[in-house]
Amino acid sequence: MQILVDKVGLVTGAGRGLGRACVDLIAREGGKAVVADLNEEGGMETVALIKAAGGEAAFVRTDVSKSADVQKMVDFAIDTFGRLDFAINNAMIPPPFVPLADLSEEDWDRTMAVNLKGVFLCMKYEIRAMLKQGGGAIVNIGSGNEHAAAPGCSAYIAAKRGLLGLTAVAALDYGDKKIRVNAVGPGTMVTPAMETALADNPKHREFLESLAPMKRYSDPHEVAEAAIWLCSDRASFVLGHTLVADGGACAGKLLKPA
Repeated sequence: MQILVDKVGLVTGAGRGLGRACVDLIAREGGKAVVADLNEEGGMETVALIKAAGGEAAFVRTDVSKSADVQKMVDFAIDTFGRLDFAINNAMIPPPFVPLADLSEEDWDRTMAVNLKGVFLCMKYEIRAMLKQGGGAIVNIGSGNEHAAAPGCSAYIAAKRGLLGLTAVAALDYGDKKIRVNAVGPGTMVTPAMETALADNPKHREFLESLAPMKRYSDPHEVAEAAIWLCSDRASFVLGHTLVADGGACAGKLLKPA
């Protein structure tokens, strides 16, 4: 039984990787998808794949760090499909893998603008739309690093830990308004962004591969399943929660003998 029939969902960063996987599952579960991405080529490719499979999707170019773009994105969803039932705020940029003292202010500011401010802006305008229609669901894509840490990515982890708090507060602010806000904390996934980030850093690749007790990376669809479930009515009593889908990496790190 499909769990998103006649529902409209918005996914940021949907031009590839986890965002594309989420859109794929939305279509599989009977929903309509708004594909938002700064990369127009990738976003249009996602839409073409969904339409070729018989699903409904539409693309809107969006820079989530810009308020005007985010407002336009939400308006586009409503203008195109008539409503916005759920949103998956997935857009992110990977960290530059450098020690904190070597991190430039420009890299810090850009990481925060996309990975934290971008989620704030998306929720701000998604929630306004959902309040008008009487409810909805939002899932923010965080990181397993919200609960642990890794060397060389201070700005990224600072943003993702901030997202954890942002999710919890938004859930408390709007839980009584029939808007559920939750998050998913992925472990390492085989995505184009991750492959690019690790291409010149084999030591960090080995480190990440060693973290999960399952001893592998995840496929983005495995993490997308968690996000889609949180967006559905099957998660109707789940609020302010971060569902960690990391193959046991956080648990393994906490329990690993000294």
